[in-house]
Formats: sequence, C-alpha cells, structure tokens
Amino acid sequence: NRVLPVLELLVNELDVPVSIDTRKGIVAEKVLDMGAHIVNDIWGLQGDRSMAKIAAKYNAGVIVMHNKAEKIYDNLLGEVKQFLAKSADIAQKLGISRNSIVIDPGIGFGKTFLHNLEILGRLEELGELGFPVLIGTSRKSFIGKILDLPVDERVEGTAASVAIGIAKGADFVRVHDLKE
Repeated sequence: NRVLPVLELLVNELDVPVSIDTRKGIVAEKVLDMGAHIVNDIWGLQGDRSMAKIAAKYNAGVIVMHNKAEKIYDNLLGEVKQFLAKSADIAQKLGISRNSIVIDPGIGFGKTFLHNLEILGRLEELGELGFPVLIGTSRKSFIGKILDLPVDERVEGTAASVAIGIAKGADFVRVHDLKE
C-alpha cells in the first residue's frame, strides 16, 4: 500500500530502471507487473522461494543480498560467498540471466560491527564469484559506532565507506544522500 502509488508514478514518468526492495514474492509480482525492472531481495532468493520464479517470469534483474538470522560465523567471507553463489545458482536455474544478477554482501544484515568492517575491508574477494557487487553502507550503525554520531549525521562516514567500497571493487552503491 505504501509503495504502489509511488511506483506507479515512477515507472510512468521516468525513463530509468526501477528497483524494489522486498522479501515477499507477492509484492515482487505486483510491482514487476506494474513495470518495475529489478527486485532486491534481502534474503537472496532463499527466503520466499517464489521470489526467483517471479523474477524469472518477468525477466527482471535481481540483487541477491546475504543475510543470516544469527550473527555467528566460522568463516565470514567464505559463508557469505557460499550463500551468494547459491543465490545466483537458484536464479540461473530458474531462467534469470547471469547478466541480470548483482550480489550484495549485506552489510548491516545479520552481522556484527566487526563483521561489517571485515566485509568492507575484504570486498574484493566477492569479485571471485563473477558478478557485479553492490554495497549499501549508507547511514549504517557501524558508521555511527565509529564516529559516535546519530543516523542523520553520518553523511561523511557514508562517503568514506562508499569510497572504500569502490576502491575494493564495488560496482554499485546504495545511498540515501545522493547529492553528497
């Protein structure tokens, strides 16, 4: 109910691909039917099993993000890479083109402060999977912890994390403060 009126305006007024963040297949189907182009799933097509089928049906791009219920890892980057490889495999087996898949290590999702820093510092290792990498560090709590700042004062920290991410191989960044 919140997204549909805005989405309808965007897809009819803008000549750019529109992405929707959702973990629910029913929402993905509705927005893709309305003209959205990309589904960003915080559970990497491994939560709602209908998500990949729906994205394939609409020939949509997918952003598959790593997430985990518990913040416990034996091998952080190994587990993130394994999860993302499985997500990409699910997508491809259901007919989503390899060229339509972007991976996201899920900074801030199912990870501790130190996990987030490790992922950012070793981001280039995700390139081994052969997919474009997206990061979303904008205003995240790890930035607030480092700088001891509230969420609305993290623009400089976001800019720094974005710069590091790009230097480490990020192909796409998701931000709140686009101009900055």
